[in-house]
Order: sequence, then structure tokens, then C-alpha cells
Amino acid sequence: MKKVLLSAPYMIPFQDRFVPILESFGLQVIVPEVHERLSEAEILAYAGQFDGVICGDDRFTKEVIKACLPRLKVISKWGTGIDSIDKEYANAVGVMVGNTPNAFTLPVSDSVMGYILSFARSLPWMDTAMKAGQWEKIPGRSLSETTLGVIGVGNVGKAVIRRARGFGMKLLGNDIRTIEPDFILEQGLTMVSLDELLSQADFVSINCDLNPTSYHLINADTLSKMQPHAVLINTARGPIVDEAALISALENNQISGAGLDVFEVEPLPVDSPLKKMNQVLLAPHNSNSSPQAWERVHWNTIRNLLIGLDIPFDKLDQA
Repeated sequence: MKKVLLSAPYMIPFQDRFVPILESFGLQVIVPEVHERLSEAEILAYAGQFDGVICGDDRFTKEVIKACLPRLKVISKWGTGIDSIDKEYANAVGVMVGNTPNAFTLPVSDSVMGYILSFARSLPWMDTAMKAGQWEKIPGRSLSETTLGVIGVGNVGKAVIRRARGFGMKLLGNDIRTIEPDFILEQGLTMVSLDELLSQADFVSINCDLNPTSYHLINADTLSKMQPHAVLINTARGPIVDEAALISALENNQISGAGLDVFEVEPLPVDSPLKKMNQVLLAPHNSNSSPQAWERVHWNTIRNLLIGLDIPFDKLDQA
């Protein structure tokens, strides 16, 4: 009997729903204890025991995949990002890697606009002041008076730009690939260098993938290019930002604030200075929150698993 490791943290709470479905395809399911993601050591404890895995951001490095061979046939990632998986090595040894592209474009781009509006209109800080008994009119700005810089003009970046255009923001973009001319013209977008974007934007939204070219893309040097009143927003991947450099920039008022949904270490350590900063808005890697999007990803992740195990899945649509 083929065995499957189910370690996706968004599916484990609903295992009573999904395990019987997997079992109906003749699969035996192993459900480990997961705290956000499995480390290399935690996966290695199960090496050789499973044919496929439905995972979150588990660390499927080359060493881990190698230890799981020859039994491992498929790594089905819940969600879009596969930066925690050594896909090149997996492909080289015949292990299929599946994911759901464009899975959370709408909720993530909504979250970016939520951060922008919160900072521009000072909503969280006025709420805190009011509840503390203060009647303080904290200044705000109309978004039509501001410039948004989007780093990474892919699916999410484009959705952010479309939303921001509706608020009348001036729009700057930066990407390592050429962006479609029709999108640039339709949205009134200006593509610029990273330095130009950082020096001109009131809000900087990170929406690129995590890869060798983007690791610590935002660091002490790039942060120094930003305006003192600017706000950094990261809903992409934590390691794109050098967190120590960001903390320093915030402490020294090099930038005025940050909206962070992702971090270099997750969960965010209890003693992180970010937790004590009034000018920072934090969330627990939750910008993908959307019942409809989650449902689509649940089923597509199961479908990818069955494809990788060469199991017909016609009856999945009736499950």
C-alpha cells in the first residue's frame, strides 16, 4: 500500500475530511505533528516511509529528498511558493513537484492595500488613541497624493497595481523580467530601477518570489535609499528582507514604518524587537486567508499528489 505524509498545516486541522478521501484512493496517511513547517530533521525521521507528501513550507532540501529515495515519487506543495523545495534536484531524480500557481493573488493583494490604507490614514493608531481616552487627530494622506513602488510585477504585483490605480496612486514597478507593454500602458505604470523605485516611493510593496536574486534584496544598503517617511510592506517571503537591517532602519528612523506578514524565522521569535515597535504592523503569515482560495488549493494539491503517484483521479471531482 502506498503511503502519504500529510504535513500541510492548512489541511491538518481538517484531516477528518481529507484523510478518508485519500484512503478512498488506496493510500495510507501519516499525519505528523507540525508547528508551522517541518524541519529537515523532522522530515528525515519519516524518510523512506512515504511515497508522496502533501506539504506546506517543509524543508525538502537535496539531502532530505535523497534520503527519501527511491520511494518518494511526488512532493505536492499546498500553495504557490516552492522556495523551500530543491525542485532542480527533485526533477533530476524523477520526483514530481506540484503546486498551485496564482493561488492567492486576490487575498494577498487585498492585504497589501489594507496595509497601505492603514498607514496612509493612520487607522490603527487613531483607534489605539481613542481607546486610551485621547481625542487626537493624527494626520493622514490621500492615496492619490502618494507613490507606490511594486517590486515583482507578477500575478500578485499586477493585482496590487490594479487596485492601487483605482485609488489614484502614482505607480512604479521593478522586475528582473520584461513586463508586458500592454499592462504597463493600461495601468499607467512606470518601470524603473530598484534604486529609483526605493528613492521615489512612499510605499514599497514586495511581491517577488524568493530566489537567489531576491534573497536579502532589501538590506542595509537598499533601505538607505528609501525616503524617511516611506513604508515597507512584505507579503511575499521573509528572507527577501534582511530583518536585522530592517529593525535597525526602523530604530534609526531611516523609514517610518513596515507592514509585515512574513519573516526570516517563522513563527516570529518571542523576543523579536519588531513586536515592540509601534510603527510596525505584524501578521502571522496570513495574507493568503480566503476560504474560497483555500478550498481550490486543497483539491488541486490532492490532484497533484494523485498525478505524481499515477493514480486515476476521475472520482475526485465527485468527492
